[in-house]
Amino acid sequence: MCGIFGCIMKDGVAAPIIHQALRRLEYRGYDSAGEATLHNGKIYIKKDSGKIDEIHRIHNLDDLPGRVGIGHTRWATHGAPTQENAHPHTDCGSQIALVHNGIIENFAELKLELENKGHAFTSRT
Repeated sequence: MCGIFGCIMKDGVAAPIIHQALRRLEYRGYDSAGEATLHNGKIYIKKDSGKIDEIHRIHNLDDLPGRVGIGHTRWATHGAPTQENAHPHTDCGSQIALVHNGIIENFAELKLELENKGHAFTSRT
C-alpha cells in the first residue's frame, strides 16, 4: 500500500503542498516517503526511510524548487524500507521521476531487458 500525490502550481512552489498531502496520506504507507520536483529542466529529489515528520526534520521537504512535483508514502512490499528503495525513483539519466503502487510481477524480465540496453539500477524496488 502507498500514498501518491501530484501537484502543478500556477504560482508558488509545489514542495510544501506535496509535503502536507503526504502527511495526510501517511496512513497509506509509513516506512518511507519522498518528493520530486521539476525546476528549470532539472529534477530535484528528497526521500528517505522513516515517517514524514522525521524525514522532513532531516531533509526539509519544503525547500525543493519548482511548480511541478510528485510525492509518495510507502509501505514496503518488495525491497527493504531504505533510502534507496524509497520513491520517487529516476531513470539512470535522471530525466524521469516516477512513483508507483503495487508489485510489478514481471520486474525481473523488465530489469534484465533494461540492463541489456545499458541501464543501471540503484534500488531493489
